[in-house]
Amino acid sequence: MANSPDFVTHALELLAGVGPVLARSMFGGHGVYAEGVMFGLLDDDELFLKTDDLSRPRFVEAGCRSWVYVGPNNRLENTSYFRPPDEAHEDPEAMSAWAALALDAALRLRAAKAARGGRRARRAAGRGAPAKPARKAGSTPRSGKRPGRRTKAHAPRSRGRPRPR
Repeated sequence: MANSPDFVTHALELLAGVGPVLARSMFGGHGVYAEGVMFGLLDDDELFLKTDDLSRPRFVEAGCRSWVYVGPNNRLENTSYFRPPDEAHEDPEAMSAWAALALDAALRLRAAKAARGGRRARRAAGRGAPAKPARKAGSTPRSGKRPGRRTKAHAPRSRGRPRPR
């Protein structure tokens, strides 16, 4: 799953047509991000781009293969990531169209999650996310404990000898 540094640099140059992109190391490979969403991944010096129901047919029609991994029980698991056509791997202009499809798919996914109301998706959506309501003055924390009280688990530890049990 490792990627060479030269390949990561090459992939980022290919994808720069959609705007500023960056690669983050993850699980032995790299995730490729733009506009706050992961729209590609790099695995074993290969580039794969995010698809959804709208963009996947274009990748399938072009004969692109999907990224698979070995999941639980040693079964191959399909994903929504596809390898762009070979000719796009050497031409940033050709890759630009495929990268735009992938970025649009990732942005649609983020918007759909935000619409469903997921906290993580709202946070990822950024500035338009509704703020958490402030707690009323004098109210107690959600745990029901009174403020300022320490439980045994949170008591300060002594720096001397350990306490007998």
